[in-house]
Amino acid sequence: MSEYMKETDRYGKLWIWTAVVVIMMVPVAICIRYNAWPQASAVLKGLLGVAPIYWTVGVIEVITYTPMLGVGGTYLAFVTGNLTSLKAPSAITAMENINVKPGTEEGEVISTIAIATSSIVTTLVLAAGVFLLALITPILNSPELTPAFDNILPALFGGLAVVYVSKNWKLAVAPLIFMVVLFMAVPSLASSVGVLVPVGVVIALLAARVMYKKGWV
Repeated sequence: MSEYMKETDRYGKLWIWTAVVVIMMVPVAICIRYNAWPQASAVLKGLLGVAPIYWTVGVIEVITYTPMLGVGGTYLAFVTGNLTSLKAPSAITAMENINVKPGTEEGEVISTIAIATSSIVTTLVLAAGVFLLALITPILNSPELTPAFDNILPALFGGLAVVYVSKNWKLAVAPLIFMVVLFMAVPSLASSVGVLVPVGVVIALLAARVMYKKGWV
């Protein structure tokens, strides 16, 4: 397992930085193709408005998801993307079905396999969607399907929540009440879910500590 972790870390770093270079080359290729280079001041001004947010979310997601997904799963999930809505739920569900815990050797392997499978399936679905886009666009844009697409993510996490909340519903009360009140008071925070995930984790830990001392759990 030690050798596996070393190889995983080595290849993970390789693919992470390869993805960074590929992503950065897209705007560079566009600038070269059209011979249109933005001024450095304009680029920095734009980055100052959005980069700090993405840096913060990126750091928080690494800290939050790495213990959950393991080394291989984390590298693979961050390279392939769509981590919150697809990769993390896939890994959690797989470990739950196999009855293994995150942070164990078994959890490391199962999480990586689940995320790899999710990545392959997602790629195949996207490829099929691209080829069939002209045919399925009228169906996807139909008013009847709009409510379904608007609730895909809540339905996904709702299903996962039922499994975990049912195990010990008392631990879920405090973060649930806090988040419901927060989003009702400030609806604009719905776009900052990534930042608020660790906040919910901290609230759950504090509430669990208090309830444990009082003998409620």
